[in-house]
Amino acid sequence: MKRDEVVRPRRSRRPHSAVKRRELVRLKRAYEPAVRADGYRILIDRLWPRGLSKEKAAINEWMKEIAPSAELRQWFGHDPEKWLEFRRRYRRELRAREDLLRQIATLASRRRVTLVYGARDEAHNDAVVLAAVLRARMRHAVSVAPRSRGNTRDR
Repeated sequence: MKRDEVVRPRRSRRPHSAVKRRELVRLKRAYEPAVRADGYRILIDRLWPRGLSKEKAAINEWMKEIAPSAELRQWFGHDPEKWLEFRRRYRRELRAREDLLRQIATLASRRRVTLVYGARDEAHNDAVVLAAVLRARMRHAVSVAPRSRGNTRDR
């Protein structure tokens, strides 16, 4: 190495940290304006949000199949008293939709994904449960992934 040459640290090839990964899955009400920072917008409700045009919604993909079943949605009725049981039941339903979970997690590992929902209650809705499941899955994937040692020829 020459004396005047600047030494730059190598960039890590490790995936984003859990904090950064968490930022890659966002939640947003369908009635809030879409912004570029939302990234890929996925509507995750079974029903289209009332009174919202497709242009204003700016949805990239509508994944009706990942939404809670009609029976579960109607039973819950956005009643906060039923929240814990709703979470348990919806997580059970999500186990049967492994392919869709994998699809969203893979997309979110590459770019920001915003899960769009129509519910008024921002704390007690299906998007909150789905985001938690996706984040846990992505954290697990990072912790289990083999770590690369980089280029070993130089050692």
